[in-house]
Amino acid sequence: MNNNDLGKLLLRLCVGGLMMFHGVHKLIHGYGFIGAKLKAAGLPELLVAGVPIGEVVAPMLIVLGLYTRPAALIEAVLMAMAVWLVHMGQLTALTEQGGYALELQAFYFLGSLAVFFLGAGRYSMSRGVGQWN
Repeated sequence: MNNNDLGKLLLRLCVGGLMMFHGVHKLIHGYGFIGAKLKAAGLPELLVAGVPIGEVVAPMLIVLGLYTRPAALIEAVLMAMAVWLVHMGQLTALTEQGGYALELQAFYFLGSLAVFFLGAGRYSMSRGVGQWN
């Protein structure tokens, strides 16, 4: 059995669907702390406006299979920024149970890159047609 399109759908549902929980949480409870992290890194606090795009809009597009490749790239960049701004001290750390301390961030980053390279597939609103999907 070889169904690459079903695999792409499952990957999109995991990467996009699970990220949306983080984005919706930040929309409800605020994400002002990210502005402080940006400022401390010498970046403009205005970049905080990208959080809802990277954690709600892009994941929604990934799940739906619309503009999948750009949305996945946005999510990958968001995760790289999150690691750089918040988690750099844990980059080589392990948990008490022996797991990688940044496994969740690594999943989102690498999963987003996989979606970017694989595209949406046939089981998507775009039906996998077009260079952006």
